[in-house]
Amino acid sequence: MKHRVKVTVLETTVNEELQKEYLANPASGPCPCFKPGDAYDFWREPDRDDFYKFGRGCGTNDAGDGQDFPCAEAWDCISRYVYSGLQGGAFMHNWTNDDRVMIACYNDGTRPVVFKLERIDEAEDEADRAYLAAKDFSCGQEDAYTG
Repeated sequence: MKHRVKVTVLETTVNEELQKEYLANPASGPCPCFKPGDAYDFWREPDRDDFYKFGRGCGTNDAGDGQDFPCAEAWDCISRYVYSGLQGGAFMHNWTNDDRVMIACYNDGTRPVVFKLERIDEAEDEADRAYLAAKDFSCGQEDAYTG
C-alpha cells in the first residue's frame, strides 16, 4: 500500500495584544508564509521523496505549479506527523475522530497557523483494497484519549 500526506492550511490567526507587547514590530500581522487553503502533498517513494527534501515542490498554487513548503519552523512542528503518515501510521491514535487526520499548529504564539494533515492510503492490489474496505479508522468519544 502507498501512503501520501496532504497538508492544508485551515487558518492563520493573529494575537495583536501579544504582538504589541512582545514583538520588535508590534504590527507584524499574520504569518506571511501561508494563507488558508494552501495545500501541500507529501510523497515518499523511490522516485519522489518530499519528506527528505523538506517539502520542496510539493505545494500547489492556483496555476498548479509545484511550490515549496515555505517555513522551516512550521515544518519542524509537523514533520514528525508527516513522517508517521507516510509510513502508514496513525497521527495520534484515539485523538481525532479519524486516525488518518490530525489538526496541528505552527507554534508562533503571536501568529499561529493551523494545519490539517490527512494520510491518504492508495491500494496497490486487491488485498489492500479489501483491507481498506474493512478497516474502521474512526474513533469515538468513549475511546478518546483526553490527556
